[in-house]
Amino acid sequence: MYNIIYISTSSQFFDDYTLASILEASRENNKQVNVTGILLYADGTFLQVLEGEKEDVEYIFNKIICDFRHSNIIELVKGPVKNRIFVEWAMGFASANADVLQEFEGYVNPAELRFISDESHTAAMILLQSFVQNNRMN
Repeated sequence: MYNIIYISTSSQFFDDYTLASILEASRENNKQVNVTGILLYADGTFLQVLEGEKEDVEYIFNKIICDFRHSNIIELVKGPVKNRIFVEWAMGFASANADVLQEFEGYVNPAELRFISDESHTAAMILLQSFVQNNRMN
């Protein structure tokens, strides 16, 4: 099992309709190669976890890198993991603003360089798990 956690800047601010369209396409693409994960969108920033077999995760991530809707892509974590965290989600999704995200345990400002550190994986996973527990998604 393998995962990639990254942040990126969106090319524009997306409305709910556009985000729903992105989510639908992501879920379909991920299901085809058995990749699971979660996508958070807040104030023009994406934070995403992709998990699955290494070649499948890298395939999806390379599609994201080529997607004009993303810029300033920063890999926070990339490597083997013991288990999937988001087993049931081809792509869980939530949209929030930064004020909401700051309320969750593990939040760190992605604009700060200290976010990219040895503790990034733990901090990112704590944030995501806290967000998921407080916002059960279908």
